[in-house]
Amino acid sequence: MGATSMPFPRSSDGPQNSAHRIGKERPFRLFASPGVEAKKHLGPIALSFLAFVCLLSGIVLGTLLRNALPEHLLNGDAKDTVRLGTGLIGTIAALVLGLLIASAKSSHDTQSAQVRQMTANFIMLDFLLAEFGGETRALRELLRRVIVGLVDRVWHQSGLHDAAPFEPISEAGSFNSQIHQLSPQTEVQHSLHTRIIKITTEIWRTRLLLFTEKGEVLPIPFLVVLVFWLTIIFVSFSLFAQPSPMVIGELLIFALSATGAIYLILELSQPFGGLMQIPSDPLRNALLPLDR
Repeated sequence: MGATSMPFPRSSDGPQNSAHRIGKERPFRLFASPGVEAKKHLGPIALSFLAFVCLLSGIVLGTLLRNALPEHLLNGDAKDTVRLGTGLIGTIAALVLGLLIASAKSSHDTQSAQVRQMTANFIMLDFLLAEFGGETRALRELLRRVIVGLVDRVWHQSGLHDAAPFEPISEAGSFNSQIHQLSPQTEVQHSLHTRIIKITTEIWRTRLLLFTEKGEVLPIPFLVVLVFWLTIIFVSFSLFAQPSPMVIGELLIFALSATGAIYLILELSQPFGGLMQIPSDPLRNALLPLDR
């Protein structure tokens, strides 16, 4: 059991040494601290709306250019060159959008699977604690509070894009200390204790993976370049098309479709918030109250 280590450092230093060490070192945190200031980011809807405005600006710019330029500049070689260049940019943009959607969906599915695995591990851990004996009742009650705290931190703080390290909450630290303080008396309890420590370690490992995977699938500079490509495409669309209600309506539908793809990428990149978030109820309600 000595080879199975938990992600919580232990120290025999006194209060003064501990305070001195904390002042020099960054704390290792299992759950994001609510007091940490985070950077504010625009949400997927706001960013998608800005992208849609840019595409509308491209449509307006193309229409203005068509009315301002002489007719002979919009025909012949100039028209063919612009269309070929626009086709190249459109191919690149379509390829990038497809790859980003696939990447965002893969990241969303991965974190959803990790949450399901964590839920199963919590259920198994509670079962093993019950098998260990009646002396683990307080641990099982504490485990339920740990789950509630974990859900609150992961889901309710999903919009805080901060680079702060982890900090173990009091319930998590107390739970791990009590796990190590269990005194197995029989061979069965020794086996259960080993499995309890192993599953607990796996739960914290999964939690750390969820934290390290938190981030933006579509960085802002990349989004700016992508929107710029799409704007150029819509400029060329309206540049060579005679304005009419049918043409304008089609261009608006195309712009909505393009920004819809961007919104899908941004939404999938936030698996613990937004309209497509991973549900928290299965994890929150994984364990029944002990008084039932």
